[in-house]
Amino acid sequence: MAFDSLSEKLGNIFKKLRSRGKLSEADVKEVMREIRMALLSADVNYKVAKDFVAQVSERALGADVLESLTPAQQVIKIVNEELTSFMGGENDKIRFSSKPPTVVMLCGLQGAGKTTHAAKFALYFKNMGKRPLLVACDIYRPAAILQLQVMGEKAGVPVFTMPEGTDPVTIAKNSVSYAKDHGYDMVFIDTAGRLHIDEILMTELRNIKAAVEPREIILTVDAMTGQDAVNVAKSFDEALDITGVLLTKTDGDTRGGAALSVKYVTGKPIKFIGTGEKLGDIEPFHPDRMASRILGMGDVLSLIEKAEQSYDEKKARALEEKIRENKMDLNDFLDNMRQLKNMGPLEQIIGMLPGVNKQALRGAEIDEKQISHTEAIILSMTGHERENPEIINASRKKRIAAGCGLRVEDVNRLLKSFEQMKTMMKRVPGFSSVVRRATKKKRKKKK
Repeated sequence: MAFDSLSEKLGNIFKKLRSRGKLSEADVKEVMREIRMALLSADVNYKVAKDFVAQVSERALGADVLESLTPAQQVIKIVNEELTSFMGGENDKIRFSSKPPTVVMLCGLQGAGKTTHAAKFALYFKNMGKRPLLVACDIYRPAAILQLQVMGEKAGVPVFTMPEGTDPVTIAKNSVSYAKDHGYDMVFIDTAGRLHIDEILMTELRNIKAAVEPREIILTVDAMTGQDAVNVAKSFDEALDITGVLLTKTDGDTRGGAALSVKYVTGKPIKFIGTGEKLGDIEPFHPDRMASRILGMGDVLSLIEKAEQSYDEKKARALEEKIRENKMDLNDFLDNMRQLKNMGPLEQIIGMLPGVNKQALRGAEIDEKQISHTEAIILSMTGHERENPEIINASRKKRIAAGCGLRVEDVNRLLKSFEQMKTMMKRVPGFSSVVRRATKKKRKKKK
């Protein structure tokens, strides 16, 4: 995940800071040097790292901190506030046109994920009650139009295309007219990219912009490119006056410097981030929540939103009660595995809880195969065995394994995982409260 390395380094710095008690000016300066090195190693732009440390230092060296009874906590609080500020302060939402459709133009280099994220955007807003239309304006990359059509079909969103040979400007212009005539209130234009920035690309994008006057011009940037992402953002902003950035592949092995640098260098906010490969893996970028994640404080608000989207309300309330009373059975386990899978990678979900050791979670995931094996094993059990897994002895395990076509070792592994999950849900701070708050939020919405 993005920021894991930075989060680990800052965590170690603050751990040493807390052990010192009262802080001297020399202590604060030493910590600031370490923070600057941590930022640079996370591929944060040099000027951004320098300015960040300067602003934190100015506040941290004040009397309110040095003379405080909890100076370390004060320094961490300042770092949290400045991280939030550098990344934009608050979530910058998509601006809707007063007269539909709202036209959103996606641009960026090849390989950044424009086509995939155009479909993700469309599905995200479709789930919010909008009627989106996808537009295939990348006529150069082989199979780009087909890719968008396949993604659009998966998302349940129509794709506007025109006969081969039609230029992108005409396609874009006609798509907006089509949207007006057919009641689509959002138009997502997937434009062509290049392997590098050139005048031909920028001229075409400027012409599309002039033809459709998009409400939003979203630059799709690959988080894996590090500081290069900032240079790309500057170039596109100078040519098109972008309105925001979509940062993709934040679930990959990236140092995260782009997220800390883009807003400060370009002045344009990160509006959304791509968090995985599935169509639903996109979420609004909240600087305050990201700052909390970086500093190991968790992100319970985002977790609640994920739970709200994925969890069945009645099942969630029943599960919370069973967790509290330690009565969770294998039927609950299977339901929970399925719903957790809908929320995203397990490592990502639990990493949003405060006080959880991210290192211990590295590599944790739930895949399709594991879910299908779990389902097969549990469905091979009797109802009594599912409700009372402690009665499953060696002979029962053999029968269950034979019934689902798996090995006794697989049955043992499942039973062990079940016990571990019960323990985790009981011990991990905030898990049951996330379920409770998510279901309460759903009930309020219904009212």
